[in-house]
Amino acid sequence: MTTSTERTIARLPAHLRRYVVSQDYAAYTSRDQAVWRNILGALRGHLADKAHPVYLEGLEATGIGSECIPSLDEMNEKLAGLGWACVGVRGFIPPAVFTELQAMGVLAIAADIRTHEHIEYTPAPDIVHESAGHAPIIANRRYAEYLKACGLVGFKAIASVEDQAVFEAIRNLSVVKEDPDASEEEAAHAQARLEAASASRRYVSESTRASRLYWWTAEYGLIGSVASPRIYGAGLLSSIGEAQHCLTPAVKKLPLSVACADMDYDITRMQPQLFVARDFEHLFEVLAEFESTLSWKRGGDFGLAEALRARTVNHLVLADGREVTGRVLELLAAPRAVAPGLGTALVCMEGPIMASRGGRSLDDKPWSGPALVAFGAGTLPERGPFKLSLESGLELEGFATDGGQVLALRGRLAGRELALPAVAKLFVSTHLPSVAGGPSDPETWDRWYGELSAFAEGDGEEKARSRKALALHPALAALYREVRKMRETHAVKPERLSQIAAAATDFPDDWLLRAEVDELRRRV
Repeated sequence: MTTSTERTIARLPAHLRRYVVSQDYAAYTSRDQAVWRNILGALRGHLADKAHPVYLEGLEATGIGSECIPSLDEMNEKLAGLGWACVGVRGFIPPAVFTELQAMGVLAIAADIRTHEHIEYTPAPDIVHESAGHAPIIANRRYAEYLKACGLVGFKAIASVEDQAVFEAIRNLSVVKEDPDASEEEAAHAQARLEAASASRRYVSESTRASRLYWWTAEYGLIGSVASPRIYGAGLLSSIGEAQHCLTPAVKKLPLSVACADMDYDITRMQPQLFVARDFEHLFEVLAEFESTLSWKRGGDFGLAEALRARTVNHLVLADGREVTGRVLELLAAPRAVAPGLGTALVCMEGPIMASRGGRSLDDKPWSGPALVAFGAGTLPERGPFKLSLESGLELEGFATDGGQVLALRGRLAGRELALPAVAKLFVSTHLPSVAGGPSDPETWDRWYGELSAFAEGDGEEKARSRKALALHPALAALYREVRKMRETHAVKPERLSQIAAAATDFPDDWLLRAEVDELRRRV
């Protein structure tokens, strides 16, 4: 019999399934369970009157208890009633994958759990943040709708080549910080790599601005009045340190506005300011205002310019609904306007190229060559010679073949001969409604070109997890298991607890075991 998680995974397209990992619940140690108990106990106690009112109800509604790490299968049974699901992932995943999953109503939950050294704040995604942080507020239907809408906006925003470098550097730094064997030199090198990647950014991309909006709302958002707000952001709900700090006068509270998309953040320290939404409807107002600034909504010359400077794979949505995926290489301006908001006569795109409609590829096989998109009123024959004279002043002639390819292509613009590829795919459109981030059909693009699957966990991340497991001394692990068994069986033995407390002094850096013992003693 298949589990609810297996059914969720089976519904995902292949290019997303590759990022999913098994939770492997049996791999959690008794100390991992103690870390969960300690965090959830502290958070529930502190947040009962400081979080959005749906928080405590939401923990129950999404299958998240205080005594043990949640099972993703049990969470999926609960989330299904809310129109959501969850899957396990490993650490940081590419932003486009995270946002696409969220737009589909699927929470990407990091299966690992932080170490007790990072119990107040973790440098890497973990199950505390992703489940106890993000899931509870989903119990509010309107907020759940916002998360999906925000995911879609992030998915459609155009990312730059530097964004990818920054993502890889952040991921590497989180791995190093969670690796107990990492040296100070390795940590310094990882930090320097992130700083260099961040400094290399030529401009602030749409994707970066979308991530800031997400950060200041879904991750670090407050709600209510500026004078007396409550917490709803996952980063605050899952961090003991942040949850205690965020409502103090030390943190400046600002009314939420679209300006938050222009406010950078530092993931390595507590935030000096936070934004307060009036209510969940306020989130939609700000999201709509932000969305109206994106190439996805504006199209035309604005979208083309954004795609050109991004140097990444994006897709153009033509007037007839077709979508052309590739890298925008050059824009040729028309001597006179082609359409409202569009003064470009011809777009040159670098291969590989994919044509699609409604997010589904129209091509039978990959096309590695270039493509041209000409703007104006004109139609290409299915096959045979053609001459086009478009109102932009662009003139094209050549021989059309199957699949939209043209041979012996020649062109003139305002009387000037153009240097065009002899063989290319040619598209003609009266205007350009939209330019959006990434390929229009991610699954086919990934299958043909493998660019989305270039992300790999890597030896470093695998070794870091192995070292974390091995770093727990066998004798200490045995003490944790014994305490855990007493807790689960409700068979607390005071005399044995005293012996365990004495044995724990052999591990002076492990305060958590002593806290577990003291808590059990209070139950007797």
